Amino acid sequence: MTPELPSVAEVLALAEGWGLTLTREEAAFYRAQMGGAIAACARLEAMAPERPAVKYPRGRGTPPQDAADPYKGWAWRCTIAGAPEGFLAGQRLGIKDAICVAGVPMANGTPLLEGYVPEVDATVVTRLLDAGATVLGKTNTENCSFSGGGHTATRGPVRNPYKSSHSPGGSSNGNAVLLATDELDLAVGCDQGGSIRIPAAWSGVYGLKPSYGLVPYTGCIPVEMTMDHCGPMARTVAGIAGMLTAMAGPDPLDPRQRGVIPPDYVRDYRPVLGRGVRGLRIGMVAEGFEQAPWTDLGLPGSEPVVDASVRRAAERLGALGAAVGMVSIPMHMTGPYIWSAIQLEGPAAIMIRDNGMGSNWQGYYNNHLAEAFGAARHARSELLPITIKYLMLTGGYLARRYHGRYYARAQNLRARLVEAYDAALADRDLLLMPTVPFRATPIPAADCSPEDYLACAFNMLNNTCQTNVTGHPAMNVPCGMADGLPIGMMLIGRRFDDATVIAAAAAFEAAGDWRTL
Repeated sequence: MTPELPSVAEVLALAEGWGLTLTREEAAFYRAQMGGAIAACARLEAMAPERPAVKYPRGRGTPPQDAADPYKGWAWRCTIAGAPEGFLAGQRLGIKDAICVAGVPMANGTPLLEGYVPEVDATVVTRLLDAGATVLGKTNTENCSFSGGGHTATRGPVRNPYKSSHSPGGSSNGNAVLLATDELDLAVGCDQGGSIRIPAAWSGVYGLKPSYGLVPYTGCIPVEMTMDHCGPMARTVAGIAGMLTAMAGPDPLDPRQRGVIPPDYVRDYRPVLGRGVRGLRIGMVAEGFEQAPWTDLGLPGSEPVVDASVRRAAERLGALGAAVGMVSIPMHMTGPYIWSAIQLEGPAAIMIRDNGMGSNWQGYYNNHLAEAFGAARHARSELLPITIKYLMLTGGYLARRYHGRYYARAQNLRARLVEAYDAALADRDLLLMPTVPFRATPIPAADCSPEDYLACAFNMLNNTCQTNVTGHPAMNVPCGMADGLPIGMMLIGRRFDDATVIAAAAAFEAAGDWRTL
């Protein structure tokens, strides 16, 4: 590719888009001044690109066959063998299709990226292969990974493994479905508002959103850099511990980790599996239970059967030796408002900038992905789903009309929400509440109204989005069933104390089958 000067007409169009008024003569002047910048780009074009090395051989793989994939869990099938020896040897691993695997097609759930093939492995993919896991393919996700339901995926609705008429949760729903149906042992997801924990709760598997910055995000499609999390999902808590051991740790290519990880962070999470909960102080967050509907945000209220199931799970932890009591965090109810302002305006800025990657940060820029997304965004914008059009229009309006006022206010209020959770954890080791305060909902009809389509994409974030803002580790633990649908308990720990969250989850798992609680 050879960079070229824009035409005078293109300069005038650019100026109009930025709200500038130029004469044709002024546009010609600015065009001439661009010569030096274009020359610099031409010089860069002649240099070999920098990108992380790909360590493990693999083929391209094949698309999934519907007959062999009844729940629509797969996005692409392949086999990539990891290191011959390692503590994850023999483990079947799936990678959410928002995470790069070199040489294997990636669509992020959207026809916009049809035909795109990454050139790099995400850092977490390399680390899991180093630990011996075998990648069996890319798992399905919601369209642009921007939904907590299951109905926006390009291949058709992803279906709940316990009741196929219902949602599995999202957006890491392919992971959850394939884990629940025993096609995978381990899976990697991304979480900006609950996208690991929601499908884990509604599909009956384990899913951890780690402490912010503990696991590198390099090679994953960004949504909002201050809330991007990459984390493990698994059939067992031991799977979560093994995955986090492989995945966690500094990566100089990820700006989210700069100055964040403490020097004494836990390197190996497997030894905590037998620690138990005796002596742990666990606070049941009152605001996470018995919620009335949040009509202004479109969030349904609590389901009594879910509250009751999670309370029984808390009692089980008490019977195992934990000291369980109630705690109040009034700011928990403010969290979704803070999250909404950040999660609308921040991702919209990335979308509107065309490249989907953002700027003004140090680390690895996946320009190959940025170019593919940017070109598709212009050429095939009609393929954008309702969820992304809503995001771009709402976030773009807030940014232009109010000049970033509400994004800035929400980011500044982040500290207050962090302090509220830290205060609750000052004399408690863990917090506990329902992951989602109601069970999986029916998949909306294919001809549902746009209003219902959007509502079913975002109406389950009541309890999950707060810890994306605060950065505390939060894990779904399956804890019960009602009318054939799973219920999840969420455990929240101090930042970078993911080990205690895992230890408590393991103790609960070992105490008996969650389906019968």
